[in-house]
Amino acid sequence: MPDPTYVDPQTGRTYPLGTPRWCGDGQSPLLLTPLPGLTRGQIDTRARSLWRYRAAFPFQIDSPITLGEGMTPLISQTLHGATVLLKCDWMNPTGSFKDRGASVMLSLLRAQGIGHVLEDSSGNGGAAVAGYAAAGGMRATIMTPASTSPGKTVQMRAYGADIRLIPGSRQDTADAAAREAANIFYASHNWHPFFLQGTKTLAYELWEDLGFHAPDNIVTPCGAGSNVLGCAIGFGELLRAGEIKKLPRIFAVQPANCGPIAASFLAGTDAEVASPVEPTIAEGTAIAQPIRRREVIAALRDSGGGAVLVPEADIESALFELARMGIYVEPTSAQVVAGFRSLLASGAIGREETTVLVMTGSGLKATDRIAERMGIEA
Repeated sequence: MPDPTYVDPQTGRTYPLGTPRWCGDGQSPLLLTPLPGLTRGQIDTRARSLWRYRAAFPFQIDSPITLGEGMTPLISQTLHGATVLLKCDWMNPTGSFKDRGASVMLSLLRAQGIGHVLEDSSGNGGAAVAGYAAAGGMRATIMTPASTSPGKTVQMRAYGADIRLIPGSRQDTADAAAREAANIFYASHNWHPFFLQGTKTLAYELWEDLGFHAPDNIVTPCGAGSNVLGCAIGFGELLRAGEIKKLPRIFAVQPANCGPIAASFLAGTDAEVASPVEPTIAEGTAIAQPIRRREVIAALRDSGGGAVLVPEADIESALFELARMGIYVEPTSAQVVAGFRSLLASGAIGREETTVLVMTGSGLKATDRIAERMGIEA
């Protein structure tokens, strides 16, 4: 297989991997050309982190930035009369699944000579980039909506990042970051393909968790779609390497108040369709204009999966349903339980199938939002 390059999935144009870049010449989002994946014999079993899968990355480095991310618990629970597996990715070092992408992205960028990075985030991505930049001796500037939960912005500040609060919507923050990218290297978890090289380790980890088998279904929250694409890339590599026989079905769950990817999928198109853009308790998935919409929808279709929109009341109900089981996650994570219930009711997922629900962020990230729903002061 030829050496990997950046590739524009819309045009097929490629760019050499040796030159750091975050987008194509027409400011289009990039992926990497297909990688061969790894076999179980290539797992570095000495590494107690996602770096045990380093052989699957586009190039090798001697000193990655790692805080022990990955290898999160996979626990069995009964929900709505079905046995499911909860992948507890909120147990990553900064409290969310985005540590996977931040560790790999910043490690590879630092190896390319990047020392100062810019990120825009509603919270978890910014916390992950700030934390791993600190661990790697890099500078980080984080742009975040002024309305972001204080638990997330305080965490970013504690890591030493330069925090810029942007008035308006999540999209306003993304637009401000795109303008600032002329001055600081834009290491966006939504834009940079190296981030997806980190989220793809979720697929490798589930494969190893399940005795080197793929689950039947993966249900994950979806904002910009990095977990959907990460699973599609990772399981695609495992299929290419001959380690699994078929892809798991991937299901994306979004809030009905802001679910543009699910709205397009359910309308049978990969083009943008009219859909609500309203405030949601699931703030981590409130991305009105996801830049990889077409690629995410293609990944859902190729896997035989689907998309679900869930109302605010169902997200809140799922949040407390999990909490009463001892699972304290943020509302963004809890929405997958509401989505799973809908998928069961429709027959899209069978009760006897092996289904993984991805729990992406800690409830401690959304203390004020959760306290408000409980009618108490944070």
